[in-house]
Amino acid sequence: MPSPPRIDSHQHFWRLARGDYGWLTPALKPIHRDFEPADLAPHLAEHGIASTILVQAAPTEAETRFLLDLAATTPFVAGVVGWADFEAPDAPARIAALAADPLLLGLRPMVQDIPDPHWLARPDLAPAFAALKAHGLVFDALVKPPQIPALLALLERETELPVIIDHGAKPDLTNTDLTAWRDGIAALAARPNTACKLSGLVTEAGPGWSDATLEPAVSHLLACFGPQRLLWGSDWPVATLAASYGQWHAAAERLTAALSEPERAAIFGGNAARIYLATRGRRPC
Repeated sequence: MPSPPRIDSHQHFWRLARGDYGWLTPALKPIHRDFEPADLAPHLAEHGIASTILVQAAPTEAETRFLLDLAATTPFVAGVVGWADFEAPDAPARIAALAADPLLLGLRPMVQDIPDPHWLARPDLAPAFAALKAHGLVFDALVKPPQIPALLALLERETELPVIIDHGAKPDLTNTDLTAWRDGIAALAARPNTACKLSGLVTEAGPGWSDATLEPAVSHLLACFGPQRLLWGSDWPVATLAASYGQWHAAAERLTAALSEPERAAIFGGNAARIYLATRGRRPC
């Protein structure tokens, strides 16, 4: 039986002239420029990747519509994880309007940038989460370790919502003490409606990273989520602050080399297809 098509579960495009990328300053010189489909296509071809999940990078609905328009004309983009204002009084209507586009796969508030670490646990956000479920959307959780308790509180209530944790919840791999992160990941993985992206780790490891730097995090994610709930993603172009597309892809291949071929196929594409693309989006060829 042939392996499922490979899917990069997490990549970005942006145009600086849009003006809504508050985090993307000239201080991030290597990525402070436009990134478009033509920039990514050669990397996908080189590594045999058929499709991608395009993820928001600005907290505006205008950027989400820009990404949906890009996806409509970019055959390798299987769909978009966008942004909506979960705090808006009309959040359900806003989400419904975005979900009218079948290429919208999910939504991602930029939780890591919200000052209140308990924001995800707020009960007044319940209508927005109900709208995600009503429209068959996935919730991408962009959190760091201090926000894991609030995410766990949300998961206490949202037992049916598919939740994908971005970038392994961003462990600080420059710190040798990962105890709090490890405990948080184990608690998140105990929830059957969660999955996790094997992405973004090179950025958290910083310059001079090696397989040995990444291995403790990758091993723990595998032990907790198993190969059926991990999704490989490039986090391109953000990850190019620490590694090229090929360097991170090769490291992920090496760090999962002990798994069986079906398990690796799940991580590098099958799980993304199952979770994101069962009822929405563009199936990879």
